[in-house]
Amino acid sequence: MVADVTALLTSWAQGDQAAFDQLVTVVHEELRRLAHHYMAGQRQGGTLQSTALVNEAFLRLVDCARVRWQDRTHFFAVSANLMRHILVDYARSRNYQKRGAGVRPIALNEELDCSPERSANLVALDDSLNALAAIDPRKSKVVELKFFGGLTTDEIAEVLGVSEPTVLRDWKLAKSWLQREMRRS
Repeated sequence: MVADVTALLTSWAQGDQAAFDQLVTVVHEELRRLAHHYMAGQRQGGTLQSTALVNEAFLRLVDCARVRWQDRTHFFAVSANLMRHILVDYARSRNYQKRGAGVRPIALNEELDCSPERSANLVALDDSLNALAAIDPRKSKVVELKFFGGLTTDEIAEVLGVSEPTVLRDWKLAKSWLQREMRRS
């Protein structure tokens, strides 16, 4: 399957729409698993569901058709980055709405939407990751690939072109740094 994804990515990058259609079928379940992982902390009945997250990621991936896909791991790294931005944008908009800006009619069941605590934590994580990226971009990327991309240590090492022990050290240091930063905010 790994070779299939890489071949499909290459064909898609060369303009083969049928390859993209086949790629959707091949990777959809893995992306749904990742999306489900991200959405696990959300309340039932929320306005953003795993399927919607995957669909939005695919819509944005269509705009990335000119990317030179290296392989399956690169594809999932880009997908993770897209999902991160979708989730953070959604969380920020929820917080924006929560503060009363953009007032709109409210349905009675809206208390079932995304947990405000989860949205705030996601925004805080994103802010902390951006701060970490300014200091050490590789450590920030390790967190993004592991947390948002669900990549394994060896896959992260491959994407970043470093050794597995380096990834493990980066993960440990980044995790400690992020926890400290998030406690401060």
